[in-house]
Amino acid sequence: MTLTKTLLGAAAALALTSGAALADPAIIFDLGGKFDKSFNEAAFNGAERWAKETGGSYRDVELQSDAQREQYLRNFAEKGFNPIVMAGFSFATALETVAADFPDTKFAIIDMVVDAPNVRSVVFNEQEGSYLAGIAAAYAAKGDTVSFVGGMDIPLISKFACGYAEGFKSVKPEGKVIVNMTGTTPAAWNDPVKGGELTRAQKSAGSEVVFAAAGGTGLGVLQTAADEGMLSIGVDSNQNYLQPGSVLTSMVKRVDNAVYDAFTQGENLETGINVMGLSNDGVAVAMDEYNAALITPEMKAAIDEATAKIISGEVVVHDYMSDESCPAF
Repeated sequence: MTLTKTLLGAAAALALTSGAALADPAIIFDLGGKFDKSFNEAAFNGAERWAKETGGSYRDVELQSDAQREQYLRNFAEKGFNPIVMAGFSFATALETVAADFPDTKFAIIDMVVDAPNVRSVVFNEQEGSYLAGIAAAYAAKGDTVSFVGGMDIPLISKFACGYAEGFKSVKPEGKVIVNMTGTTPAAWNDPVKGGELTRAQKSAGSEVVFAAAGGTGLGVLQTAADEGMLSIGVDSNQNYLQPGSVLTSMVKRVDNAVYDAFTQGENLETGINVMGLSNDGVAVAMDEYNAALITPEMKAAIDEATAKIISGEVVVHDYMSDESCPAF
């Protein structure tokens, strides 16, 4: 019995030592859950890819309310998880507090900049991928009107809308882009019924293609567009498969790559601002078997040309968040 206890004690000590040498990473998903088929799910896919490729393990949790942000962050930090990744800009205030209290823990926040020495801030050039989505919409629409449904009315979502409008008008300069936001609170990310209502109203106003950047609300947009005979454009994750033959493309934000890279770097996570755009596979428009019949050679050629020009710097897509204005509107 004594020998058994001694061996168990030694094993436990070794496990603790091993854990201290290489801590497990952790991720906190935002409201809407890790299976939202959009932003959170993209983050989850990155964590899962890391786990499958490395055989490593990680902890995760899904928020149920805004009040839990600091609680979960602090809990993971106290338990020694490192790095800790947050999927969403709304963690910024909680992170500013917790990062200061745990200077030896590395944190990564997606879609927001937090200025702290132990924080990696991952932001995306959403306007670049949205520009390509706008080109696709212009080629797909027979007329001159398309639309956009955003989630919460914040500058980040206007960044998508502005890039989309700029890309659309690069093909149809006199065209019209109808823009509606779902709401002004976090509930706007998970209101598919309202998303459907906005989509039907936009169709009545002449829209043929609707781009949804609205989290779970976007699922209602894609469904309604399919029901109403419109084309839709998904966001964040590749959503082409959700309504095959109706989703023109998806403006993919490689949130999965951001999470995968943070987990891979582990406790040696490089901090500071990390910008992901077309030039480093941070954004893209999705092409696969589900939308192949909708992508014409002319559309593909235009998207490829614009991609090359944006990467080279010949075309600079306006960033709404730089001055909270949009020349394309």
